[in-house]
Amino acid sequence: MATAAVAGIVARLCYRVLTSDPPGGARTWTRTNHRGEPVTLLEGAAVVIGGVVGAAMTTGLSSRGKIAMAVAGVGAAAFGCYDDLAGNGASRGLRGHLGALRAGELTTGVVKLAGIGATGAASALTAGSRDGMTDYLIDAALIAGGANLLNLFDLRPGRAVKVALGAGGLLAAAPGVGGAASVAPLAAAAALLPEDLGERAMLGDAGANGIGAMLGVAAAAMPRRARLAALGAVVGLTVASEFVSFTQVIERTGALRRLDMLGRRPP
Repeated sequence: MATAAVAGIVARLCYRVLTSDPPGGARTWTRTNHRGEPVTLLEGAAVVIGGVVGAAMTTGLSSRGKIAMAVAGVGAAAFGCYDDLAGNGASRGLRGHLGALRAGELTTGVVKLAGIGATGAASALTAGSRDGMTDYLIDAALIAGGANLLNLFDLRPGRAVKVALGAGGLLAAAPGVGGAASVAPLAAAAALLPEDLGERAMLGDAGANGIGAMLGVAAAAMPRRARLAALGAVVGLTVASEFVSFTQVIERTGALRRLDMLGRRPP
């Protein structure tokens, strides 16, 4: 509870400070949401800072684990922020970015994907593998894959945070310290969920990538069989996103649609 409180308070304070005097001016961080209304991307930075600070205070998490959380959160958020600020949105999804790369165009998305891959590798190396190269590769893939997957849900207010909270519930039920490790990033995200649902702010790539990567570190604390199952789910959903619109699936499924609309403004 102390960890959750610290993470949430730090996230709220950072958001207040950042929005009161946005670095580079408010226009730098303002984007248009699905309604065509302006929202700020500064929620993402505030959430990641809160998550990292809270993770540093998590009891039961080793020193290497705390550093790994910081490497994952800050690294993924930094590359996500680069894409937020420098990207033009012309290429989307893995196929879009890789297609542009084959055509000789280095998109910000490709740079971000490479950077998040490197972040996953560095974070897994920092945490330390238990059984050699196999575990290291699984952990690195979980961290990078988690960062990318959560960002795919950041298309409607509060959706990515709700998905993260659901993942946190699964981690809490799994063996290992994954549940405890996920408390800080989830508490930080939950603290700013009202801003997200109110359509005043959004996680953006920085926030979604950062929180997703930190949840990947938490998942890496599970036994190998559970990690392989989690990685299979991450890869399966990521591949599916290239062919199926998550938004359309949610809107066509009653229970998912009601959960997605929970706390949101009506259409």
